[in-house]
Amino acid sequence: MKGFKTWIIVTAILLFCISSVSAFSVSSVSIDPSGSLIPGTPVTVSYKVDISGTFPSGDDLQFFTDLESPKWTYTIIVNGIENLRPSMGGKTLTITGFELSYKPADEVSVRVTLEGKAPAVTETTEKIIVRIQEMDVQGRPITSTKVERTGKVINTGEVPKVIAERDTELLTYRTHIDEKAVLGIDISAADAKYNEAKQKIDSARARPTTQYTEALADLTAAQACISDGEKFLDRAWAENEVTAAQIPINNVDNVIAWFKGNQSTANDHQLPAIVAKREVAVSYISTANDQIASGEYSQARSKAQEAFKKGNESYNDALARQKQLMSGWSFSFPQIPGGIFIVIGVIVIILVAVGVVIYRKRSHWDELG
Repeated sequence: MKGFKTWIIVTAILLFCISSVSAFSVSSVSIDPSGSLIPGTPVTVSYKVDISGTFPSGDDLQFFTDLESPKWTYTIIVNGIENLRPSMGGKTLTITGFELSYKPADEVSVRVTLEGKAPAVTETTEKIIVRIQEMDVQGRPITSTKVERTGKVINTGEVPKVIAERDTELLTYRTHIDEKAVLGIDISAADAKYNEAKQKIDSARARPTTQYTEALADLTAAQACISDGEKFLDRAWAENEVTAAQIPINNVDNVIAWFKGNQSTANDHQLPAIVAKREVAVSYISTANDQIASGEYSQARSKAQEAFKKGNESYNDALARQKQLMSGWSFSFPQIPGGIFIVIGVIVIILVAVGVVIYRKRSHWDELG
C-alpha cells in the first residue's frame, strides 16, 4: 500500500512537470525590407507561432522589438478558428498563458504582424527586429525558447566620415611611397596597391546612400590595400638595405682576392682579422634575409645596417693594409744602408759620360769645319 502511494505521488509530480513544460516553433517569418535598414524606413514583420502541447496558464508568450512606433496585430487560431485581437502599441507585447492554454489535442497557433520604423542610430549597429520568448510565472525569460531576428541599421552619415578617413590615410601612404622612391627603393608593388585603394575609395564616393553596405565594403577593401601596400613598402625598404650592405662585402672580396693572389701577401698577418669582419657582415645579411622572410622588416633593416657597418670596417681595413704594403714596394731604396749615396754616384757617372761624348762630337765637327 505504501509503495502504491509513492507511485501515485511520483506520477502526479511527473504529470505536473509535463503539464508545465511547453514548446513552440516559429515559422513563416518575413521581414520587409530585408537586409540593412536606413533609420526611419518602414518595416513590416510577419510570422506564425505554433504551440505544441499545453501552454502553461501561468506563463506568458512575449514579443519584443527595437523598431520605433511599433504596432502589433495578432490572431489566435484554435483548431482552425481565428480570433483576431485588437492592435497593440509598445515595444513589448505579452500574450498571457490563459489565452493560449488549451487541451493537448487542440491545435493552437498565433499569427502576428508587426509594423514599425527602423530606429535612429549614432553608429551602424544590429537591432532586434523581433524577439519571441516564453516567460515563466516569475516573469523570468526561459532562454531555451528564445527566437530572435535582427537587422543592421545604418548611420547614413558614416560613409562620408569613413571616406574622409580613408582619403587621409591614402595621402599619408602616398607620402611614404614618394619618400622611399627618392631613396631608390622599389615602389612598384606599393604603387599598385595605392592605385587599387584609390579606386575603391572613388567607388564608395560614387555610390548612392541606398548602397551603404557596398560603400562600406569598398572602404574596408581600400583600408586593406593601404595596409598591404605599407607592408610591401616596408619589405622593399628592408631588401634595399640588404642590397646596400652587400656592396662593401663585394668590395672587400676584391681586395682579399688581391691579397691571396700575391705570394708575398697571401699570408699577411692582418688578413685573418679583415676576413673575420667580412664573415660577421655576411652572417648579419643572412639573418636579415631570414627576418624579411618572416615579415620582421624593421629588424631586418637594423641587421642589414649592422652588416653594412661591419662590411665597411673590413673593406677600410683591407684598403689601408693594401696601401701600406704597396707603399713599401715603391720606396725600397732608402731601406738599404747608404743607398742614397749609391744612387747619387750612379747619376754623376752617367752625367760625366754623356758630357764626354758630347764634347768629343763637337770637337770633331770643329776640325771638319
